[in-house]
Amino acid sequence: MKTKEHTRQVRNTVVEKFKAGFGYKKISQASNIPRSTVQAIILKWKEYQTTANLPRPGRPSKLSAQTRRRLIRDAAKRPMITLDELQRTTAEVGESVHRTTISLTLHKSGLYGRVARRKPFLKDIHKKSRLKFATSHLGDTPNMWKKVLWSDETKIELFGHNAKRYVWRKSNTAHHPQHTIPTVKRGGGSIMVWACFSSAGTGKMVKIEGKMDAAKYRTILDENLLESAKDLKLGRRFIFQQDNDPKHTAKSTKEWFTNKRIQVFEWPSQSPDLNPIENLWKELKTAVHKRSPSNLTELELFCKEEWARISVSRCAKLIETYPKRLAAVIAAKGGSTKY
Repeated sequence: MKTKEHTRQVRNTVVEKFKAGFGYKKISQASNIPRSTVQAIILKWKEYQTTANLPRPGRPSKLSAQTRRRLIRDAAKRPMITLDELQRTTAEVGESVHRTTISLTLHKSGLYGRVARRKPFLKDIHKKSRLKFATSHLGDTPNMWKKVLWSDETKIELFGHNAKRYVWRKSNTAHHPQHTIPTVKRGGGSIMVWACFSSAGTGKMVKIEGKMDAAKYRTILDENLLESAKDLKLGRRFIFQQDNDPKHTAKSTKEWFTNKRIQVFEWPSQSPDLNPIENLWKELKTAVHKRSPSNLTELELFCKEEWARISVSRCAKLIETYPKRLAAVIAAKGGSTKY
């Protein structure tokens, strides 16, 4: 609970006793007020030579210092706690305040409400595998990373990202065409693509027809992997990266790699943040949807065009800074990173 402010007379008495040579402890006992309060009164008097209330920049806070600290502590310990829950917490101690007051209090301490990032669920076994991969490869040379051919599949939707978009508009114009994002049932369709890249640039991109299985995956590799490695001048001793999708790790797929004498990374599961192609997917989707494809044929065409436009310098930069990803995994003890 908030305590009442001491009267001017009490504060003057504290200062007089201090002038008379009394210590903080004796003044506290004689005045029956906490020692910390005695100290605060005297420090204020020493600095401003007065015990009067000083001018304040605004209305005094409805929250006591103790309650403010409790709010900050609760929000820091439980990041997903809601404003309603925090509001009930303050009411329980007799300090009913508006949600805005709570928000401002948290903002002053550097805490702001943000959309939580979605990250793969990591079990202990995943963290151990990620940590092992990061520690074993942290010392690899830049030339080794230049020999890696990174790959992945992704879905690209016709009508853009499933994310919020903000518009500047006047009241009662929310439904005007220029203020809306067009949607259709089932998202208007989408395509799945497979692609690869290295520090030397982007490789082939292929639209996946129908459902992907191990046989179809091997066909894609047959027609595109070695040709991409040749175009990117990786030589025969390159290293191929893929995730642990069942079609990638099928016995027949492993035999294909063995027959082609292609070295494959032992990849940790649940690790999209370790694959730099994820950065290129994000940039690709942004570039494609800026062109507003009107059908799936255009969507495929724009994807391939924008993939080919990704600069070699951008690809090289992602690989050059790759050790930072490994260091981040190690720092997180195998946990999720910002990448």
